[in-house]
Amino acid sequence: MTSRERVLAALNHEEPDRIPVDLSGHRSSGISAILYPQLRSFLGLPPKPVRVYDLIQQLAIVDEDVLEIFGVDTVELGRGFALEEEDWSGWVLPDGTPCLVPAWFVPEREEERWVLRAKSGREIAIMPDGALYFEQTYYPFWDGEEDLNAIEAAFDDAMWTAVAGPPGPVSDWELKDGAQALRNRSDKAILGLFGGNLLETGQFLYRNDGFFLLLAGEPDRAHAFLDRLMEVHLFKLERYLSLVGDSIDIIVFGDDLGMQTGPQISPEMYREFFKPRHSLLWNRAKELAEVKVMLHCCGGVRPLLPDLIEAGLDAINPVQISCRGMDPAGLKADFGERLTFWGGGCDTHQMLPRGTPEQVKDHVREQVRVWEQGGGFVFQQVHNLLADVPPENVVAMYEAVTGGWGTVIGNR
Repeated sequence: MTSRERVLAALNHEEPDRIPVDLSGHRSSGISAILYPQLRSFLGLPPKPVRVYDLIQQLAIVDEDVLEIFGVDTVELGRGFALEEEDWSGWVLPDGTPCLVPAWFVPEREEERWVLRAKSGREIAIMPDGALYFEQTYYPFWDGEEDLNAIEAAFDDAMWTAVAGPPGPVSDWELKDGAQALRNRSDKAILGLFGGNLLETGQFLYRNDGFFLLLAGEPDRAHAFLDRLMEVHLFKLERYLSLVGDSIDIIVFGDDLGMQTGPQISPEMYREFFKPRHSLLWNRAKELAEVKVMLHCCGGVRPLLPDLIEAGLDAINPVQISCRGMDPAGLKADFGERLTFWGGGCDTHQMLPRGTPEQVKDHVREQVRVWEQGGGFVFQQVHNLLADVPPENVVAMYEAVTGGWGTVIGNR
């Protein structure tokens, strides 16, 4: 099987020739830019410039030699873009490591902190010295004076919607041609990151507490906001898939609906505000292109899974197994025939940063044993590999899942 065939078999609940593997196929399966050069060194690979494609989370582009070593079957659409030196600008990571960031969004240095500014010049995020990530500082609708006709303009002033990595600011024809070129040269399953966030966009614009108050206290106003947001999302979705629909295999939506202890909202609130709109978006995507729909959704969301499946979801990520209700055996037994679990292969909360390599291997083998039966599983650790993970534990994780078919693992 090719990598693409392997991933699609899993998504179709067929057992592939081996477990499909994801690393950096989307922005919640990546690796910290601080950890990445340590991993290359541990693998005995030559140093390469660290390219940070996600400034907020500070994730590194993973080079082809590492992807080959770990037998990775996925690639993000963004890897088909920003291929020239002029697309990148010099910066420095919090630990002092030199790196490159997209030239169209370079942080500014101020006293004891880094700042991200919108096109308007407004400060939208900061990273104080000693921190490892940027945090949002401006919420366009927090003052309660939202203009629903200006949602797209508000996106430019909210951190998560303003700070774009590759493809970045490209024209329609550049997006279409770049996507097709990536398709022609790669046999990996290609993930297109669309977003289409609903709950989270409300949180990005109103702030978390502000949007919760809106949902609970002013439902008519919340529906009006979500109706206008859906108009924007549907317009963008149709344009996006008209350009790249023939080049991608999976379209990735986002909405973190969960917390460590369970969903952020009740199933009843999900059904009222979000399920019909998710259904409209996800089924429209399937009408426009031959794609599978994946939702990036952190937290303990087991109570919402029946509704998410009914809304048209094919795969969920990152399967946060340390959260309440997210026991792999129970999830596989109850939902494994209807939902692909893209993740849950290794706990990133405690095991990867604190376990020994042998403990990591034992843990991964047990997760894989539960998840792999009958397909419906793509291996990925729970969310990104963070800066405090020992590189030897990363290697141990992949050694456990590959079972010896990695091309270089075990020879270093």
